[in-house]
Amino acid sequence: MRYEQYRREYVAGGLRRDMLNECPFQQFEQWLQQAVDAGLDDPTAMALGTVDASGMPWQRIVLLKGLSAEGFVFYTNLGSAKAQAIASNPRVSLLFPWNALDRQVIVAGTARKMTLAESTAYFLSRPRDSQIAAWASRQSRPVSTRALLEEQFQAIKRKFSDGDIPMPDFWGGYRVRPERIEFWQGGEHRLHDRFLYTANGEGGWAIEQLQP
Repeated sequence: MRYEQYRREYVAGGLRRDMLNECPFQQFEQWLQQAVDAGLDDPTAMALGTVDASGMPWQRIVLLKGLSAEGFVFYTNLGSAKAQAIASNPRVSLLFPWNALDRQVIVAGTARKMTLAESTAYFLSRPRDSQIAAWASRQSRPVSTRALLEEQFQAIKRKFSDGDIPMPDFWGGYRVRPERIEFWQGGEHRLHDRFLYTANGEGGWAIEQLQP
């Protein structure tokens, strides 16, 4: 396979300074809505990058479950590899890969645990089988067979056969408060358009264009 043969021109559209919202969150919501309207699969999927206690970086896909001026929200098992890495180093990155639109958004910031009330409210809104799966899986730990995982799921399903399912104490949410947010739009001849928002510490954002 000759990887160097796989290339194309990025012609979906350009990005100029006068097209940007002064608030990166409003700009992000505009792009996200356009990704939804375009019918992209999993438009809220984002790659979460962490660095563990040994200094090893790692990435995985999680789903965006909330957005406000306080940051980007996702949920996970609090014993997972990602949660352990965040406990060691809360500085993380997020990447939204909207390739079909020749776009990506990159976020750099700090992850903090959400309150118990916030996590519980979201957990109780999840489909019942998703709630059961949260109990059944000790995320990131080894398992000998798929069958064992399914047995754990069925056991939890029987345990909570009646009534509401409580949130596990090992499950919760994180909010990533951004310090930098970059909006990237592919351009012809690899002259991509890149604009970086940087928090100025006073509640505002500085915007600068970056060379591709």
